[in-house]
Amino acid sequence: MQSPARQPTYALQQIVQLSRAFEAHLGEQLTVNATDLAAMEHLITSGPLGPGELARRLGITPPAVTAVVDRLEELGHATRGPNPADRRGVVVTPAPASSRKALSLILPMVGDIDAALDGFDEEQQAVIAEYLDRVVAALRPHTTSVHSGTNPPATS
Repeated sequence: MQSPARQPTYALQQIVQLSRAFEAHLGEQLTVNATDLAAMEHLITSGPLGPGELARRLGITPPAVTAVVDRLEELGHATRGPNPADRRGVVVTPAPASSRKALSLILPMVGDIDAALDGFDEEQQAVIAEYLDRVVAALRPHTTSVHSGTNPPATS
């Protein structure tokens, strides 16, 4: 029998739950579902993407991504336009106003999370960072993508 989880593990569980709640709130504010919100995240962080690349990143089929882009266009969150690298293709571009609105909701939360480190010296912050890196490494094998058979990309 394994030992009960320690307090930091419970705190991480709360972080996961609060992250889900924040994503739900963000989706409500932008009037999008979870898949459309994930698409917006990719578009805002990466810039214009072809529908095929967006489908790959979301782990959905090309017809499903067409429906996602249709909804985002209808809500004014994205536009389709010609692909400058391939005149037969299109790219999906995030609407600047939607990007600003999303970031206006996200950045204060990110700032508050970052400010939580203010009470720790550099050595303590290094320990916290090491612990979180280990948590990510422990979690990664359990999140293998069903669609692509690969792990989500590492971030730094």
